[in-house]
Amino acid sequence: MSTLALAARDSATMTRRQLKRLLRYPSMTVQLVVTPVVILLLFVYVFGGTLGDGLGGGRSAYVNYVVPGILLMAAATAATGTAVMVATDMTEGVIARFRTMRISRASVLTGHVVGSVVQQLLSLAFVVGVALAIGFRPDATAVEWLAAAGMLTLFVVAVTWLAVALGLRSPTPEAASNAPMPLVFLPFLGSGFVPTDSMPAVLRWFAEYQPLTPVMETVRGLLLGTPIGGSAAIAAAWCVGIGAASYLWARHTFNKA
Repeated sequence: MSTLALAARDSATMTRRQLKRLLRYPSMTVQLVVTPVVILLLFVYVFGGTLGDGLGGGRSAYVNYVVPGILLMAAATAATGTAVMVATDMTEGVIARFRTMRISRASVLTGHVVGSVVQQLLSLAFVVGVALAIGFRPDATAVEWLAAAGMLTLFVVAVTWLAVALGLRSPTPEAASNAPMPLVFLPFLGSGFVPTDSMPAVLRWFAEYQPLTPVMETVRGLLLGTPIGGSAAIAAAWCVGIGAASYLWARHTFNKA
């Protein structure tokens, strides 16, 4: 069997291990999925009427506006669980044990990434289902849905590699649980919950140029038909850059450990 085939086989085994761990610890999975849903319901039903009036359509307009930001928040929240599980493997000696086995070294991290991406995509699908149930009404075609899914998947992969790198660098699982938290709050400091032109000048500048805003604007434009402009290219560049840098950081840290 070729080296590539062995790496693929070992990666598949590690991915199954990661998915089984998610089933063994359902409380973490439920918590990571429920948190964005609670925030969605809070903003739509508590603040949505007032904030939606500013968009010219009340609560129904606001639920359409806020869903892309909630989706990115859901992905970032789920990435926290990835960082915790990687840190747990490191601190409990699991990865050290894997090093003594005749398996592909790359498969250890690949299993974490693929398993986490699957979990996050399922979480995003659940959030979209809840959003549709409470009034989210996209007018996207099938092609636009696929493009939005592709954009979200690219973001999820980038965030997952960043979470893996942070987990490898964290001294304890508790520290790892806090490391990705800034990603969870970035939608608030972007166009996730209110348009950036409603913000003070300094905050508006940050909101318009931080990495998550072009991703949210791209997803919003694809699903709701709002202008995208150059957001898609900027979003793809941010995701590829963050993902590649995080992958190199994770691989370097893993090889040195």
